[in-house]
Amino acid sequence: MSTLLEVEKINSYYGDSHILFDVSLHVEQNEVVALLGRNGAGKSTTLKSLIGLVRPRSGRIMFDGVPMQGLPPHSIALSGLQLVPEDRRIFGSLSVEENLVLAGLTAKPRWPLERIWETFPRLRERRRSRGTDLSGGEQQMLAITRALLLRPRLLLLDEPSFGLAPLIVKEIFAIMRTINREEKVSILLVEQNASLALDLADHAYLIETGSLVMSGASKMIQNDESVRRSYLGY
Repeated sequence: MSTLLEVEKINSYYGDSHILFDVSLHVEQNEVVALLGRNGAGKSTTLKSLIGLVRPRSGRIMFDGVPMQGLPPHSIALSGLQLVPEDRRIFGSLSVEENLVLAGLTAKPRWPLERIWETFPRLRERRRSRGTDLSGGEQQMLAITRALLLRPRLLLLDEPSFGLAPLIVKEIFAIMRTINREEKVSILLVEQNASLALDLADHAYLIETGSLVMSGASKMIQNDESVRRSYLGY
């Protein structure tokens, strides 16, 4: 595999508050990587730094060999990175199909809607329903499909299981596995459910108070009881 995303020693701030300290990580082509840690550890800030919503004050972000730091979020998104934020940010007054048509206006090329319906049959059933009428799981599926519509090479997922019932979470993670394996989309996953994330991921990084404390194969971290207890809380 070749490296798709390479992050070297980024330092990010909110105002004068130093949040990320020399964070370095990489994602290979067709790989699923989990970024794990307790609440407030810096996971979401890392994703926001990669997509340009937070601009690191130092360090380097390379995507497929092209520097991304300093670019506006829309330029980074057009390069092939797409963020699915924790709060989903769908348009509640628009139908499922209208949300997708709107998202696809700037996508060249884009996933055809029929392909979306095949991957997410539940959304086909709700295609005329407004965003506000969807369940939490359906809203999460819509947020993911909206990102996929733009044909990303790397999907950044921020807490996709947040607030969802276990059966819906299982369905969404199965879809993400399919997207990775069949569509060859790499995934960088931030997820509070560490056990679930490690089952999906090939590689994982552990972050604590803004600094990476460990990385390794997911199976290795999963099997290390002291690491699970110290950093993941299970």
